[in-house]
Formats: sequence, structure tokens, C-alpha cells
Amino acid sequence: MTGTVAAIGAGLAVLGAGLGIGRIGGSAMDAIARQPEASGKIQTAMIIAAALIEGVALFGVVVGFLGL
Repeated sequence: MTGTVAAIGAGLAVLGAGLGIGRIGGSAMDAIARQPEASGKIQTAMIIAAALIEGVALFGVVVGFLGL
């Protein structure tokens, strides 16, 4: 039973990270389409935000599996 709950928690962490990174990517593409001259700054901010989300997701997966 505990393994099932841990797997669900890890899955939710991964799902949330995927949705978050997808929204960031879409918003960044919209912003670059509106202001092409700012694409370097937008891309840098997008990559940093995606890395932070990925780190939090990894933390969530580890915490979920430690609940075993």
C-alpha cells in the first residue's frame, strides 16, 4: 500500500513538472513572437525556470520514493 502511494506521489510530481515546463515553453514562444529582439533574455529566463522546476520535481520524486 505504501509503495502505491509513493508511486502516485512521484507520478504527480513528474506530471506537474511536465505541465509547468510546457507552460513556460509556450509562454516563452509567445513572448519571442511578440518581441524577437528580446529572444536571448527570454530564452535564458526560460531555461533557468525550467531547470528550477526540474529540480523541484526531482526532489518530489525522491521524497515520494523515500516514503516507502
